[in-house]
Amino acid sequence: QFVATLVRRKPRCVLGLATGSTPLGLYAELVRMHREEGLDFSRVVTFNLDEYVGLSGSHPQSYRHFMQQNLFDHINIDPRDTHVPDGRALDFESYCEQYERMIAEEGGIDMQLLGIGGDGHIAFNEPGSSLGSRTRLKTLTEETVRDNARFFGSEKDVPRLAITMGVGTILESRQCLLLAAGASKARAIRDTIEGPITAQITASALQLHRDVIAILDQEAARL
Repeated sequence: QFVATLVRRKPRCVLGLATGSTPLGLYAELVRMHREEGLDFSRVVTFNLDEYVGLSGSHPQSYRHFMQQNLFDHINIDPRDTHVPDGRALDFESYCEQYERMIAEEGGIDMQLLGIGGDGHIAFNEPGSSLGSRTRLKTLTEETVRDNARFFGSEKDVPRLAITMGVGTILESRQCLLLAAGASKARAIRDTIEGPITAQITASALQLHRDVIAILDQEAARL
């Protein structure tokens, strides 16, 4: 409803999107609303948080492929308005600067969707990331590699680098929607919402944002 209300109120809105198992239910519901209620995505612009380095957009584990499979292929969005970082960019530094410029040229992100890692990271801003960071290359921690191995079959197949929006980039969005479910996220959610603001829990920087909505299940909220 939050996303749909924004899309109806501002047809040329800019959505920041996330991947992983957490937003799957949301994407399925948006597809249903498009098909059954005529929710119109024809002018919507999207920017994804991150992408693995080295994977082409057609790789089954790439986030571009994930977005096509779970959302873009099933709604009436213009492919040219969907932006997922390019994991095979030739010059990552200039590419990351260009990604920031593209967001700015669209007027900034109206609503940023976020999941959260078990260690409290948002996007691929691993513990220790600067809270003022911008879109950049990031080395993944062993915990993140282990968490994502289930998608790749084994740990050795998981890329060790990713392009990610920075914490500073995320904090510039007008509104953040943080989704979390399950007991494995309970500690991270407690530290994010009630803990000190620290670079070790990059999601805790959301306390500095003026408009964050957290949608949790009972298990994630239990602490």
